[in-house]
Amino acid sequence: MPNLNVAVLGPHGYAKNIGKAGTESDITFYNLKKGEDTVTIIEPSRYPERVAPLYYAVAMSQSAILVVDAITPEFGECVVMLDCAGIKSGYVILRNYIDKSQIDPLIKGTVIENYTFMEDDSIVLRESLLAAASKVERVVSDIPGTVMVDHHFNVKGIGTVILGGVVKGTIRTHDSVRVLPGERTAQIRSIQRHDDDCTDAVPYDRVGLALKNITADEIDRGQVVTTDDSIKTGDSFKGRIKVVKYWNTPMKDSMVIHIGHWMSYVSGKIDSVTDGSDPKNPEVQISLEKEIAYFPGDKAIVHHLDAGKLRVVGTIVLE
Repeated sequence: MPNLNVAVLGPHGYAKNIGKAGTESDITFYNLKKGEDTVTIIEPSRYPERVAPLYYAVAMSQSAILVVDAITPEFGECVVMLDCAGIKSGYVILRNYIDKSQIDPLIKGTVIENYTFMEDDSIVLRESLLAAASKVERVVSDIPGTVMVDHHFNVKGIGTVILGGVVKGTIRTHDSVRVLPGERTAQIRSIQRHDDDCTDAVPYDRVGLALKNITADEIDRGQVVTTDDSIKTGDSFKGRIKVVKYWNTPMKDSMVIHIGHWMSYVSGKIDSVTDGSDPKNPEVQISLEKEIAYFPGDKAIVHHLDAGKLRVVGTIVLE
């Protein structure tokens, strides 16, 4: 059962024409299934008043649907977010008589340049998404598994349940897992994919995990459930920020920023900027309010929430 995760960025509620509504919070999930092929659709319900839901939707996805009703600052911010996240495949749907020639200059040099332009037809879109899902290769391996947590709660008669996506490796029922950041451990009691019980889950799968030896209050969004010993945790990073071309504010000491990685979205500040640094690739020292989990070499997205129309600064590699 291959699965494709797709961010839908555009008018609120657009995704309800594509899939069946599921979990809803600051991000809303919709599910689409045909035979063995499944699509998980993620819509940032609280965007644009908050940029974090936009980040979350994109961070969980391998593809995107960008619905353009008007050329606005929000459209530009979505383009920049998708480009920073490296979402290379997707669809653009133009409405309200917007012509492709109007947005071509705005997406040139970004991942959106290679997206497929489609008519606003939910039936055709559903079939295209299912066709793309059928091409996803589902590989069960011996690589230790890691799941990023986006929701957590208690279910009567079952206990602690987390919802999330597999980012690497394979997890299996009865695996003993660490919950990072933190010192807690748990065991996977059962696994569900799209409401079907199963014995394993692999990258791109969206899963529900029933856990034992831990309570729902001891888990939070942004943590990971993992059997992989190579994951690190940290709250201090040094590296170069690859600043997006539309960002014109210099990085400064004590600037408050937010780092997005997997489902972590953590505030922090820039402790120092190296003198003489390239303004589009400055070397910085960053400290965060709390630890995040990551694989060395992972890319994180840097945000500055007080910046106005564009709140996405660029990317930094976590070492």
